[in-house]
Amino acid sequence: MTLNTEKRPPHFDAAFREQFSELVRWRRDVRRFRSDPVAPGLIERLLALAAHAPSVGLSQPWRFVLVETPARRTLIAENFAKANQVALEGYDGERQARYARLKLEGLVEAPVHLAVCADEETATGHGLGRKTMPETIRYSVVAAIQTLWLAARAEGLGVGWVSILDPDEVHAALDLPPHWSFIAYLCLGWPQEEHDDPELERHGWEQRSCEKTMRPLLR
Repeated sequence: MTLNTEKRPPHFDAAFREQFSELVRWRRDVRRFRSDPVAPGLIERLLALAAHAPSVGLSQPWRFVLVETPARRTLIAENFAKANQVALEGYDGERQARYARLKLEGLVEAPVHLAVCADEETATGHGLGRKTMPETIRYSVVAAIQTLWLAARAEGLGVGWVSILDPDEVHAALDLPPHWSFIAYLCLGWPQEEHDDPELERHGWEQRSCEKTMRPLLR
């Protein structure tokens, strides 16, 4: 007799679906962190979950780099300061003043810094699915970031994506392999405050509009 060892697919009931909806709504881009440490084991569990994200051809191209050296963190902070000044000068009037008041990173407070890269030369997956759209390697990494983000939020952790950076300078500061593309610099830690609305909306930078993005286009 052959035993059926296949796992049954899970059943996600209405209560779970509602909780998942809350998880998505409460996933925020956090910039205000407490300095309390995060257990290394928790970070390892989050990265293990992120590795279950979908990837083109099962290529699993994400490469996570924990940035712990103070000197390297300082280089990242200096990179942000320069890039942020350039961004500020790109606005004028009230929009510039509003930009200057925004807190756009948590580099000093966040206990965990994580650079996320795409291995453009990975042999895993044997190139399946990316001959015509090679950019799907990077899309796969972004899917892993979103998975990590939701998993962190479920643990009560906050995540902030610092995008105001010069990618080439980040690459040099972290001494990354030349065939790795820098995708994201993430700050992780326990948030100082909890909100279910985006900080940029709360501070008058932009308003969320689901109608424009949800309406299908007919061709």
